Order: sequence, then structure tokens, then C-alpha cells
Amino acid sequence: MKILVDADACPVKGIIVNVAKEYGIPVMMFIDTSHILNDDYSEVIVVDKARDSVDIALVNRVKSGDIVVTQDYGLAAMVLAKGAVAINQNGLIYSKDNIDRLLFERHLSQKIRRDGGKASYIGKRLKEYDEKFEKTLRRLCSDEVIDDNGKI
Repeated sequence: MKILVDADACPVKGIIVNVAKEYGIPVMMFIDTSHILNDDYSEVIVVDKARDSVDIALVNRVKSGDIVVTQDYGLAAMVLAKGAVAINQNGLIYSKDNIDRLLFERHLSQKIRRDGGKASYIGKRLKEYDEKFEKTLRRLCSDEVIDDNGKI
């Protein structure tokens, strides 16, 4: 098991590293060349700035049983298909039961934006999000069983 992180805009990198160190799990952080990341624990993979280059690099390295941290529903869908567990920065575990709805909502939001409208507002990050993320990540790292609904 390893933890792979779509790290370009990930607000929980520090939590990931701290938990991974405790459990002795390797971490791979994926960023593009427009970001800088120095981490003494993680392997940092830097890819070019092309569209989806981070996603492609991450998907090519993920294996069944790995944990992937991402905010990207499309990437989450791809890693689920490879047998990995995907979790977002707020502690939501992506599953076969919620990924189709999330992808559809993303599609609708993109359509609204293309038509000149505004999609949903993303509010300020709350401490509760970090706490939920850490609790869920710890449970995943301790090999608790995840059912088909993404529940531990």
C-alpha cells in the first residue's frame, strides 16, 4: 500500500505525511512544473504543465489497494477502476455508488459555466474538514474494510 496525492492544490499534504509516517506508508506527491514542493518524507513527482499530466502520471503508478487523495472526480473514477481507494480532502471516500452522481454534477457545473453562469460557491476551508479527513485517512491506513458503498 502507498498513498498517491494529486498535490497541486491539495490543502491536506501535511496531514497525509504525518499519518503516513505513523503507519510507515510511502507517499508519492504529484505536481506540475508550476508548483514547488519540498518534502523530506514523500517522493515528489514533477510532470509538465500539460492538461491532465498529473492525473495521467498518477493513474499510471497506482495499484490495487493504494490510497489516492484527490479533489478530481475524473481521476477518482479512474483509480477506482484500478482497485484503489480514492478520498477527497474533506474525508469523502469515492465509491461506485457516488462517483456517477459526482461526475454528472461536475458536468452540469461545467455546462453552466460555459453558458456564462456561475456554479456553486466554494466556501472557506474549515478545521472540521481537516479533522474528518485525518480520521478517515487513519482508518484507511489501518486497513479497515471498505464496502462497495465507500463506507468503512
